[in-house]
Order: sequence, then C-alpha cells, then structure tokens
Amino acid sequence: MTDKQRFGLLGRTLSHSHSPALFAERFKREGLDNASYSLFELDEIEKFPQWLSQLQESKGNLSGLNVTVPYKESILPYLSSLTKEAKAIGAVNAIKPLADGTWMGHNTDAVGFLNSIRPFLRSDHERALIIGNGGAAKAVRFGLLELGVAVAHVTRQEVSWPSVRFEGLSPEAVGHHKLIVQCTPVGTYPDLDACVPFPWTGITPQHLVVDLVYNPAETQFLKNARAMGAEAMNGKDMLHAQADAAWRWWNA
Repeated sequence: MTDKQRFGLLGRTLSHSHSPALFAERFKREGLDNASYSLFELDEIEKFPQWLSQLQESKGNLSGLNVTVPYKESILPYLSSLTKEAKAIGAVNAIKPLADGTWMGHNTDAVGFLNSIRPFLRSDHERALIIGNGGAAKAVRFGLLELGVAVAHVTRQEVSWPSVRFEGLSPEAVGHHKLIVQCTPVGTYPDLDACVPFPWTGITPQHLVVDLVYNPAETQFLKNARAMGAEAMNGKDMLHAQADAAWRWWNA
C-alpha cells in the first residue's frame, strides 16, 4: 500500500450513504491513519473525465472508487477494462486506477448480495422476482442464476430478459415466486414514503422479501411485506459484504 490512500463513492445524490462511516471504521480497525473515504457527487457522468482530472490535480491521485446509482452502467465507456465479473454482469460498483492512468471496473455487488442472502435461502426459493433492471438488478440476477434460481424482472419498460411490467404483475405470479428482491432506489432516504407499485395480496409468510435499500432500515416496501407476514431484510448486510470485496480488490 502507498503512504496515502484516497477512496470514495461516486454517484449523483449521496446524502443517504453510510459508506464513509463504514470505511472509517475499517481504517481505524486496521490502523490506516493515512487512508480516507469521501463522497463525490457528480450531476452528469459525461463530466467524469474532467472531474477526475481536476480532482487529482488538486488533491492527488485516488486509490479506488465505489460507484452507485445512477452510474453503475453509464460509467462503462470511461473505463479501459473490466474484470470477468463486471463483463458478465454489465455493470460496475468499484473501479481502480491502473499504472497507465486508465481505470478498470469490477463488480462486487453480486458476491455481496449472495453472501448476505445465502443464510436465509430455502428450497422453495427456486424462483425469484427482481424489481428493476439497473446495475444492482443485473448483479442480483447474475448471482441468483449462479445459484440455479430462475429469475424474472419486474420493470417499467421491456428488457431482453424474462420480465413483466408493473401493471401486468398479478398476485398469482407473486405467489409463485417466493423470493422478491427490490433493486431500485425507490424508498431511499429522504423519500421515506415512496414505494414501487406491487400486488401485496400475493405475498405470503413463505416469502423472503429483500430491499437493497438500507437507509432507512425499513422501507415502505419492507413494511408492506412484513404486514403480509413475509420474512424481510434490507441491504445493510449486502453493503458490508460488497465493501469488503471491493477493499480486497482495490488492494490486490
């Protein structure tokens, strides 16, 4: 490791993020007095090259970045290479500089999701509904397919994978998919009352419902699921697991 390590999170709006506190705990635990982690808000991904150049000129080189909504896919054209996981998923959530000054992309969301959900999976979780089709949804899809789980997406527009639009999702279809994973940012702080449309009467006590949002700890989506008797969990464990994997990759 270099004497100074500077990391951060790149996204559009980041007031909800727990990542700085998460990494501050890591730095303290590992005695890394010269490591820092910052939030970097960027209103348009097209500004990324100029922003990166100006930042590094004024504050020195970065050691690695996490990438979040809405740039997990749109940042790909600005990277020189991708790991095999990132290529397969089609999205990144971690990037790091190479010796030639270009940047490589990686995806730790899939392994983070699997590590968080594996203890809760049962044999009847053989089919899953994934709400959304962005970068996080792609990582969840990749991870579940690796486990042999059949997946379908619930989306606002048509996609190339098996999917249904929100307005076409029936309670009966929900009942046949005992694993539900909400992968959109809807309901993230400060929009605490927001919730995607969903036929809640299809949810049963046999369902496992996951919302990748972790701030707030219980979204309206999870409240609705618990009201129907479902087992429910947020994205906090995934946050920690993907951060651990990103840290190992940055420092490999």
